Amino acid sequence: METFIFDLDGTLLNTLDDLAASCNYALHSAGMPERTVDEVRCFVGNGVKKLMERAIPGGLEHPRFAEVYATFRAHYLEHNLDTTQPYPGIMSMLAELDRRGKRMAVVSNKFYAATQELCAHFFGDYIHVAIGERETIRKKPAPDTVVEAMRQLGVDGREAVYVGDSDVDIETAWNVGIPCVSVLWGFRDRAFLLQHGARKLIASPAELLSL
Repeated sequence: METFIFDLDGTLLNTLDDLAASCNYALHSAGMPERTVDEVRCFVGNGVKKLMERAIPGGLEHPRFAEVYATFRAHYLEHNLDTTQPYPGIMSMLAELDRRGKRMAVVSNKFYAATQELCAHFFGDYIHVAIGERETIRKKPAPDTVVEAMRQLGVDGREAVYVGDSDVDIETAWNVGIPCVSVLWGFRDRAFLLQHGARKLIASPAELLSL
């Protein structure tokens, strides 16, 4: 493979504790019941608006949804580096792919500013195309953001692979027409991934180097 398109949360970065902290800050500020980290783990994968829709009682129908969601966004933009770190083995894997001249990009359903900030902070030496959620482009599992990433990289789908940790990632790769590699260190377990159509699973970042 010559091109690697990565999901961010649960694939390159363990963002779960910071997402849970901002979620609970917003909920607590509004007098709503807080959520456990395991609950938040199940809520992520479809963007932070969907995360908060699942976390807030009544979801989008709650009259204070917009207020609580805005509180989450503001808090997360200030605190998304509090505990977030790359998973073990990620940095050495990216360095080796870069050494081999592979093209790499990140495509996330996280809002655009946070995606850009996190990628620049952790992966700026290796990844220069990072696309987050924007109103002008459909988010995953629609193929649009991956297609845009490949356009910016100057490649087509040949010799490209998508790497992610969720059912959304599997569906996204299918919609783009490229293979998906599902990682086992992220937010979903083997049984869940297989149930949702995973075909290639890896247990460590180093396994990507043999593709």
